[in-house]
Amino acid sequence: MSNLSKPTTTLQDEDQEFVVMPDTNGRSYVCYLPKIEKAKSGKPINQVNISSMIVETEKRLKLKTPDELLEVFKGKCLVRQEGWWTYELCHEQKLRQFHVEDEKVVQEFVLGVYDEEATAAFNQNLKDVSTLKDPRSKDASQRYHAHQYTNGTLCDLTNQPRETEVRFVCSEPRAMISSITELSTCKYALTVQSPMLCKHPLFQEERPVWHTINCNALPKTYKESKVEKESTDEDKQIFMVTEVESPTNEQS
Repeated sequence: MSNLSKPTTTLQDEDQEFVVMPDTNGRSYVCYLPKIEKAKSGKPINQVNISSMIVETEKRLKLKTPDELLEVFKGKCLVRQEGWWTYELCHEQKLRQFHVEDEKVVQEFVLGVYDEEATAAFNQNLKDVSTLKDPRSKDASQRYHAHQYTNGTLCDLTNQPRETEVRFVCSEPRAMISSITELSTCKYALTVQSPMLCKHPLFQEERPVWHTINCNALPKTYKESKVEKESTDEDKQIFMVTEVESPTNEQS
């Protein structure tokens, strides 16, 4: 994406392309296109200094993993009320669905117990940079970090244990269960808003890349002088002149 800047006096760099563009009033400007940075050959690089800089930078920019950011949930439970049912997620423990009457639980289903091995297997290809290639979404606001909860209460319809994928997303301003969906019979997806995940760059929105195009105003007579030049040169363009011809040998 490009941003057309206000007309300024700009000097053209070597090999920089330009184009003549009119504005809404018909005035012409010569606009210089953004240059792509090329590798420059110069003095030999001091490898010792470069190595030191890289090591220092890596230490300074070391980021926590999504699981490290989610450690604030440990020992805590999140609750969501949806009509008849209440859903309770105890982090890395279990997820249950229950109904309370007169302060007593009268009906309860375990939707899954935290499965560390299944979670590790699910996320093994989605760590660090590879998360950027997550096929689930190209939009950072829709990306999530998943934990697997398996071996829940046996389902009457499938005769299989209930299971849930808990999806942690970057969302402000507070941590909460935002939704629960039944993907298929007795298989669920629970979404948890997690402000702490917003600290991780992979869960932040990408910003578009903008380029500034600098333009210089051309004289108002630019078009007229161009037409005049074409008309005065018209006769010269009728005859073909070779490279060896010159004014000194025209009479010979």
